[in-house]
Amino acid sequence: MRDNKVRAALKRGEFVIGTMVTEMRSPAIALMLANAGFDFMFIDMEHGSYDLATVADIIKVARLAGIVPLVRVPDGLYHLIARVLDAGAMGVMVPRVETREQVERAVAALRYPPVGVRGCAVGRGNNDYRKDPLWEFTRHANDNILAVMQIERKAAIEHIDDLLSVPGVDVALVGPSDLTLSLGAPSPQDAAVQAAIQKVIEAGKRYGVATGIHLRDVDQLKVWRERGMTMLTYSTEADFIMAGARSGIAALRG
Repeated sequence: MRDNKVRAALKRGEFVIGTMVTEMRSPAIALMLANAGFDFMFIDMEHGSYDLATVADIIKVARLAGIVPLVRVPDGLYHLIARVLDAGAMGVMVPRVETREQVERAVAALRYPPVGVRGCAVGRGNNDYRKDPLWEFTRHANDNILAVMQIERKAAIEHIDDLLSVPGVDVALVGPSDLTLSLGAPSPQDAAVQAAIQKVIEAGKRYGVATGIHLRDVDQLKVWRERGMTMLTYSTEADFIMAGARSGIAALRG
């Protein structure tokens, strides 16, 4: 059974750095990101084109490489959450949460009884195909699965205390682009968006929930780290490829 080093670090108040994988289907991406020094990777099943078999292959390599594999599911429904966890995901991010009921349902799907409703399948990708004792395995899983709620709607900001006070929520991660659209603001730098993000940080501190954000801008990530965010999600693998290519081409043409 593998301990979730990212969840443990967040519980200690330390910051962790990860990225989002959106396009590359080769499991080698997990090795590349691990070797680059990332602590975790989100595999994007909300906006990415991944099927479950591809996600399962990437997860297997990530676990072996020592980078924590997390999945952004399309929605907080049981069948979307349970299958990626059985494949070996060490946590799930649920997008577009707005109500306490949505959060309660997702948290329950993430964990086994007596604290959740997750169905048990031992000896799968979730414990590297080992047959561990039932109660030892489920207790360990309940203590290590990372529950991430993505805050990206005006309604979520308005109900932030209801959302983050749900037992079992580990992280509130802001999606700044969707939040900007939901607030009707001209840009993520608008004062209304900045105030909303700060509200998430303050609520996280009240309820012992880590906070984070997904951004392409390193300097902005540093700003939010200084303000108390600890789950720093930097860019995507597709952006890294394009940025590297543009830089080289600019140098050659210059």
